[in-house]
Amino acid sequence: MSEEHIFARALGQDAAQLAAVEKRDLLARLLKRLAHEIRNPLSSLDIHVQLLQEDLEALAPDMRKQPISRLEIIHGELHRLDSIVERFLRLAGPSALDLEPVQIPKMVNHVCELLRAEAATRQIDIAVQIENDLPEIAADSIRLTQVLMNLVINAIQAVERNGRITVSAANPPSGDVLVIRVQDTGPGIPAEKLTDIFDPYFTTRPEGNGLGLWIAQQITMAHGGTLAAANARTGGAVFTLTLPWQRTENAHG
Repeated sequence: MSEEHIFARALGQDAAQLAAVEKRDLLARLLKRLAHEIRNPLSSLDIHVQLLQEDLEALAPDMRKQPISRLEIIHGELHRLDSIVERFLRLAGPSALDLEPVQIPKMVNHVCELLRAEAATRQIDIAVQIENDLPEIAADSIRLTQVLMNLVINAIQAVERNGRITVSAANPPSGDVLVIRVQDTGPGIPAEKLTDIFDPYFTTRPEGNGLGLWIAQQITMAHGGTLAAANARTGGAVFTLTLPWQRTENAHG
């Protein structure tokens, strides 16, 4: 069963709201990546046009007039392309976080309850381990819920049948971060895939779109946090979501 179907079954009518947020975020992030990929060669071309103009200065005036004129046209067109990219990028609109106080225990329990019925149909148990007295965190509630939903759904799909998923939340001794872990008893992640698992469109399942984990990582980074994947010593995969208690300067999507 695909991620979309699990979302729909778990969330009912709320799935439409989450899907709309996800699509908006996805569009904005893909456009930003596209802009970055286009602007790199544009910047390089612009620099080389300027260097060519400097080289032509060494020529006699009657020999450099026409080449310089053509290079100025190229230079102008490069800047026009850059402006087009900028306007195209603005079409997606900002994907700034809507920060509010979030009670992590409430959010974790909510997500796990939503997905427990789906997990039960596969004989998968979802266990919750939450440290006492966790303080609230400033976060985007909808997007952070989306991250945890994606991680737990990924774990359900990895286990497939007859297994266990443990979702834990704790405040380490350092006290300045929150750590949420999603661990499963599935087959784990092949060592050669660990570096690719968060790449967009990377998937090992025929029904997957390869965007769930990438979106989760992008949202986590927008919060100033990190999302890491590893294999547990006892078997299965473990995803570790680390978030700062305070908002960082780059807390925008």
